Amino acid sequence: MKQAIGKLLWWFEERLELRTSLWTVMRHPIPRDLRTQVGWLYVFGSTAMTLLVLQIVTGIGLGMVYVPSAGEAYESLEHINYNVELGWMLRAIHNWSANGMVVLVVVHMTQVFLMGAYKYPRELTWMIGVVLFLLTLGMAFTGQVLRWDADSYWGLGVGVAMVGRIPYIGPELVELMLGGPTVGADTLSRFFALHVFVMPGLLFASLTVHLYLVVRKGISEPPKPDDLVDPETYVEKYEEKLKTGDPFFPDVFLRDAAFIGLTLLVIVGMSAILGPDGPGAPPDPTLLAVEPLPDWYFLPAFAVLALSPPSLETGIILIAPVIIVAIMFLFPVFAGKGQRSPRRRPVAVLIVIGCFLSYCVLWQLGVQEPWSPHMTAWSGVPVPTHMIKGRSPKELQGAAILQEKTCRNCHALDGQGGQRGPDLTVVATRLTRDQLIRQVVQGGGNMPAYGKELNRFEVEALVSFLETLKPEGYASAEASVVTDRAD
Repeated sequence: MKQAIGKLLWWFEERLELRTSLWTVMRHPIPRDLRTQVGWLYVFGSTAMTLLVLQIVTGIGLGMVYVPSAGEAYESLEHINYNVELGWMLRAIHNWSANGMVVLVVVHMTQVFLMGAYKYPRELTWMIGVVLFLLTLGMAFTGQVLRWDADSYWGLGVGVAMVGRIPYIGPELVELMLGGPTVGADTLSRFFALHVFVMPGLLFASLTVHLYLVVRKGISEPPKPDDLVDPETYVEKYEEKLKTGDPFFPDVFLRDAAFIGLTLLVIVGMSAILGPDGPGAPPDPTLLAVEPLPDWYFLPAFAVLALSPPSLETGIILIAPVIIVAIMFLFPVFAGKGQRSPRRRPVAVLIVIGCFLSYCVLWQLGVQEPWSPHMTAWSGVPVPTHMIKGRSPKELQGAAILQEKTCRNCHALDGQGGQRGPDLTVVATRLTRDQLIRQVVQGGGNMPAYGKELNRFEVEALVSFLETLKPEGYASAEASVVTDRAD
């Protein structure tokens, strides 16, 4: 038996040549300093990679039951939670491993930044790492959308509104994301494809390049004060250190394996105790008892958008992310040599502390800041009498729809109502009939699309009422357009 197994293994070895490929990689030398306690700071990247594999495995199981359809996704998640044997555990492990991966990727990048491991000759390794970080956030966002509850519905609305503000191509990108002008049957299938095929594919491709660079350029040695990085001499000095270094396998590999094992135990423990995340309330924008919030990693961005004045929102949405990503991506180009030790780089330490404190403050503000300041405070306040006096039956029906669909949670009339959206008291002077219909059906800004919540007659009645909202004696936007065309 033993001889047969040996022959079988040799048969594979002759064809795969693992001893000259994989084994060589596993035995590649690393600096001897990593055998000390500081080597425990180098375990986060491999653990994040393991959690990615765990998500793929659990995601395959979930994909066999989940239905990526706007009409059935919510029920399929409830089915997994309550009817499928250990389905809730599978969802919980998938969710908590995703959370753990986000944390570990951030911790890994922070460790690399503080220890100056992004400097020459590992600039490209850092840049690919930034791509992996962005793809991880992309996985998190698309995963939140697939949860298809009230949080994901509103989160998708905010994301679509942000994309829609991109000049020239915004509307086309929105239609590409949603599979139409509104959230509909094709939306979830597109996000399912992004989350299951596109994002993991890009992640594995980027990860392959990242690991190749790690092996080719070597794992950076722990930094020492005044041990400067000089492109003229660094490679020669590093190769000298490797001559007295240790192979990656078994010592460093076993340390990584120990931390990975501990992390997996924590993930399983949290999954068993805390269970899966949702789904929460159904994805219906007309529900009153909903205060949607994004997942925790997006709360700071949510707080910035919620607290920013409307005049600055577009600039913050379109410009700030580009600047932040450009700084992260190009940082090694401008700071790729010199000191690596954090003891000699106080600015780097202050940057990390500042980013951490800012994140915590914004996170807390994001928790406290509801989507609308008073989500349920306006449902009992009737439409002002003078706004419905003398209206036609169709316009009165529109006023009733405005009240029934809780539009005033976000919109005020005569100063009474939510403040998240614009005041509708004189909306007819700002928007034409076509613009009102488009806004109601397709959404826009921070407003979700109601195209699937209202039928054609309800939309017409609502817009007819909105067209009456203007000061006495003032021309509506529709009339102004007609006059301009006549001129």
